[in-house]
Amino acid sequence: MTELLELRAVVEAAPDAVADVLLDVRPGGRSPIVTSGEIDADQGDGFVVVRGGSRLTVTVDRAGRSVAQQGEWWYRSETSVEPDPRGSRVVHRIFNVAPGHGWTVRFVSRGPLAAAPGQFAAAVRELAAALGVAGYVVD
Repeated sequence: MTELLELRAVVEAAPDAVADVLLDVRPGGRSPIVTSGEIDADQGDGFVVVRGGSRLTVTVDRAGRSVAQQGEWWYRSETSVEPDPRGSRVVHRIFNVAPGHGWTVRFVSRGPLAAAPGQFAAAVRELAAALGVAGYVVD
């Protein structure tokens, strides 16, 4: 597994409050990174969503305040909430989990990697608004 991108933000609320909203990722949930589609396999905090013929495996770790979303081929993201002096730090990482095929992943991942910073900033704004606090991307 190779990390391709890491993004960070601060949400000025307690980590448990941020995680409570962020980890509500089931279809219809409150999280700004909620998954859409139909649940195919359900094991509580681990489930598979099917959308447009593609499967996305989602694993929520409530104790670790994190959620992982993994596609069928190369894509895996992990989003976590950590304590920060200003409230909470939200960290979003994107990984290449494909065995081999490095050049193919570099080509296919360009679009998702280019879109990720804007999508992350929008998710942070939505998360902060849901909590009634400030939220902003940091370097």
